[in-house]
Amino acid sequence: MTFDHNSSLSQAQHKISVQQLELSDKDYQDIASFVHKASGINLMDGKKELVRARLVKRISQLELKDFKSYFRYATSDTSGDELVFLLDALATNLTSFFREPQHFEFMYKTLLPELEKKRRKPGGGGPRLRIWSAACSSGEEPYTIAMVVLERCPYFAGGGDFRILATDLSTKVLNIAKRGQYGPESVKNINPVALRNYLTKNASEKGVSLYTINPHVRSLISFRRFNLMDPLPYKGPMDLIFCRNVMIYFDRETIGKLIEKFHKILEVGGYLFIGHSESLSGLKHNYQYVAPCIYRKIAS
Repeated sequence: MTFDHNSSLSQAQHKISVQQLELSDKDYQDIASFVHKASGINLMDGKKELVRARLVKRISQLELKDFKSYFRYATSDTSGDELVFLLDALATNLTSFFREPQHFEFMYKTLLPELEKKRRKPGGGGPRLRIWSAACSSGEEPYTIAMVVLERCPYFAGGGDFRILATDLSTKVLNIAKRGQYGPESVKNINPVALRNYLTKNASEKGVSLYTINPHVRSLISFRRFNLMDPLPYKGPMDLIFCRNVMIYFDRETIGKLIEKFHKILEVGGYLFIGHSESLSGLKHNYQYVAPCIYRKIAS
């Protein structure tokens, strides 16, 4: 085996030079416009350093010389694979089990009992329940939803017609979600009874405890990659849509189009949950405000 010292040195020098690359305003605007058109994500001026920091490693891997070369590479990739990688790199995925607990309390105390009462009536639709976690990240949100329904409404959970659709733009976090394994810090907000009922504790190779979502919970959820800017491939109707802490990255026009899209697929009387930093105020829509970050479809 021979070792090419010059080649190794050249690669090392390239990595160092890439780390020192500056992202010009023009290159930043080109990348930001491309990302906005593809995903609706609005990269504001304050995100320039974040974009630079997250893309230099990719530029080094591809052995490109600068951001302009990377932009040409990404926009000319007809397979779409580099767009997926770019969006994965720029996406911020902060989530946890039972995040924004007032939403799940509302589900438990109000929404599910109300819906069960309606569905039990003659012609009420029976134990069908459809929920969409529209930006599911690494899976904590849809798994939390499943636990709440299993805990509160055996009528739906045991009826064989309860499904959760969980989608995200990022393939990276979807792979974590599908695996369904979480460390002790991740599961700290799950009460001990639910933890025993819906997850199994096992040890990893490094001796750190991992908690795995049990099969009967995982079987309720379909994980798929989906760009919220694309036409909906789902006919619905949905009873409940979670789209939390995503619209903060969108401009007002994009938000308006998105909530209209949700409106079309929601059952009349169905609910839309958004994040605590988000609001529909100032937008034209056919939703009724119910509680902070909770809206209900009032017209078809």
